[in-house]
Amino acid sequence: MLVYWLIFLYFAAGAVREQPRPAAPARIDVLYRLGIVLMTAVIGFRYQVGADWPQYELMFAEARRETFATLPALADPGFVILNIVFQWFNGELWMVNLVCAAIFCWGLMRFAEAQARPWLATVVAIPYLVIVVAEGYTRQGVAIGIVMAGLAAYSRTGSVLRFAAYVAFAATFHKSAVVALPLIAVANERGRFLTFVVALLLSYLLYTQFLAQSVSHYVTNYIDARYAAEGAGIRVAMCVFPATVFLLRWRHLGFSERERRVWRNFSFAAFGFLALLVGLSASAAVDRMALYVIPLQLAVLSRPRSMFTTEGFGTFLVIAYSAAVQFTWLTFAHHARFWVPYQFWPF
Repeated sequence: MLVYWLIFLYFAAGAVREQPRPAAPARIDVLYRLGIVLMTAVIGFRYQVGADWPQYELMFAEARRETFATLPALADPGFVILNIVFQWFNGELWMVNLVCAAIFCWGLMRFAEAQARPWLATVVAIPYLVIVVAEGYTRQGVAIGIVMAGLAAYSRTGSVLRFAAYVAFAATFHKSAVVALPLIAVANERGRFLTFVVALLLSYLLYTQFLAQSVSHYVTNYIDARYAAEGAGIRVAMCVFPATVFLLRWRHLGFSERERRVWRNFSFAAFGFLALLVGLSASAAVDRMALYVIPLQLAVLSRPRSMFTTEGFGTFLVIAYSAAVQFTWLTFAHHARFWVPYQFWPF
């Protein structure tokens, strides 16, 4: 458990000293990027960490029998390619994990550096997005990292087509990434109707390419079986909280008009997932889809001045909240036993 707290304290210390900035920094923050490298190592060199570890070991072993010719018929071809390549070189599972960790952390870094408080945004990400998702749901962690990089690109350029390319890449690691595209398509302020139509067609193409063959699997395993993801309600509520803050305080958050439209849609999506959670009784499916709303937490909670009287006091409360989330999950969550104790591959 110490490893998790050390990485948290590193970024919390950086968040205490950083000052909010209106735009991307002119110079690279070397200490911040060093922390991202350390985070990549923690995620990538983990050993038997995460509830799905046996499943990923099996996938890595089965990659010996796969070839590039079979990729079109396989789920998550981007992830399968990594496994095939490292099998060719007689590699080990940690090599796949390290590449996936690097992609996730790159996306997190790109997204955080697009915010006013990169260090604080990363603090918010660590308790669940980093520890649970990136270490436990390897494929979906990579997909979310790529989507976050796409969000950072969209905030700069406003290009829906560029964001769609990020989503298509993310979907090769986990099909569920396609749910992010419509949220951006309806946020575009220029040529909205044409953009919406194009994005709708792209969403359909991505759906037929990545999701259509898996719908029956989701229905059977998540809806018909009423499979319940432990703590799904709490995790969705963690997105509803910043969504509420945004909808009540959006004028004070300092977002550009383009960003405001994006986070408005993400806020509506958070409430939509809450309604689905209550109405469908298919919490596992809703839980996995709602993971793509997590960037809303980073964007809103890293702007504490909009919620509290002073920047320093707000920073303290956000860090305390994040620490409480991490402590609660690592100590009381039923599946935390798959994360604790943390094991490092070389040892």
